[in-house]
Amino acid sequence: MSAAAEERFARATLCAVAEPGDALLGRLVERLGPAGAVDAIRTGAAPAGIVSGERAGLRLAERLESWRIRLGGADPEADREVADRLGLRLVCPGDTEWPTTLNDLGHRRPYALWLRGPMDLRFGCLRSVAVVGARAATSYGTRVAAELGADLARAGWTVVSGGALGIDAAAHRGALAADGPTVGVFANGVDRPYPSRNDGLFAEMAERALLVTESPPGVRPTRLRFLVRNRVIAALSRGTVVVEAEIRSGARNTATHARELGRAVMAVPGPVTSRGSRGCHQLLRDEPPARCVTSAAEVIEEVGSIGDDLAPRPRGPVLPHDELEPLTRQVLEAVPARGSAGLAQIAVRAGVDTATAHGLLGVLAAGGFVERCGQGWRMPHRPARRGPSGGAEPHPSRSSGQGVRP
Repeated sequence: MSAAAEERFARATLCAVAEPGDALLGRLVERLGPAGAVDAIRTGAAPAGIVSGERAGLRLAERLESWRIRLGGADPEADREVADRLGLRLVCPGDTEWPTTLNDLGHRRPYALWLRGPMDLRFGCLRSVAVVGARAATSYGTRVAAELGADLARAGWTVVSGGALGIDAAAHRGALAADGPTVGVFANGVDRPYPSRNDGLFAEMAERALLVTESPPGVRPTRLRFLVRNRVIAALSRGTVVVEAEIRSGARNTATHARELGRAVMAVPGPVTSRGSRGCHQLLRDEPPARCVTSAAEVIEEVGSIGDDLAPRPRGPVLPHDELEPLTRQVLEAVPARGSAGLAQIAVRAGVDTATAHGLLGVLAAGGFVERCGQGWRMPHRPARRGPSGGAEPHPSRSSGQGVRP
């Protein structure tokens, strides 16, 4: 067996004997290499300096014994046979498909990853956003997640999530509906889809996108592994968007990992009466606060290139008087909404001399904003339009807030 093949075999073994993200094992791998770490587990002897202190030393000894017991039941060859049959592949640190952003996890970096699907993990995660949230999502939350997933995918961004019911599944489906890339990060073997209600979604992702896990084939999920895998979701992405979440939730756990990794943390606001949005609102109040986002464009502004991915600023409808020069609008505001006023009175209200007021009133009259009358100047008098119900609609100059009452 070549050195490269031996290392891959050792990493597959480590996936089978240890819980994901174990920093103690990460230190062993850093010091001894994957094959050396497996030998240390087999013999129960670790080199000095891995940990310091008697208590830490006892903890390492206990962990080594636990790994040694699991080693007896591990069968990397059988895992590889299942992987070959199902079209899975093992990606290790240093491989061309390994995302270097996972190295930010330090000693808690995955030992290796099992992948299923045609998408290239490293390339797909160069521009990626995690969209996460509650399993018991509201219709509001699932709609927002699906729209975010679709709009991000259309803009060329990969949607990363955990494949759970609710927000996660809606984000994945939105990306797939837009024929875009999406990555599902599992807490179990990719041959054991969980939850089973998403079997159809996972089958489609295996055909068109990508399923990722730290667990070898056959492994069932546990609550702890769900929390631990969240660090991978955060590390693969440039930022994490929480769409809906309770105060205590896996989505907020993912946001915590993202913040610790220096990634962007974003939250979608919801109704203040909704329990499902309390976690998002707390994130917006945290220090530092999460960024409030309401669209894919605002998400991309947070995680995209500085100066290149700015979201358009929303504006209300442009009304005719919005285009007037400030001094001209000042004179227009001095014309009463009802009745009329003389030139001198308008000039005083506008704070200009009478010559300026007279000239600008002429400009306004030419534009149809005012008209001359026997008593001076007034708003144009037009008959009220009939509304759809037969009632009179207000004149545009009144409803737009032009003018002041005398």
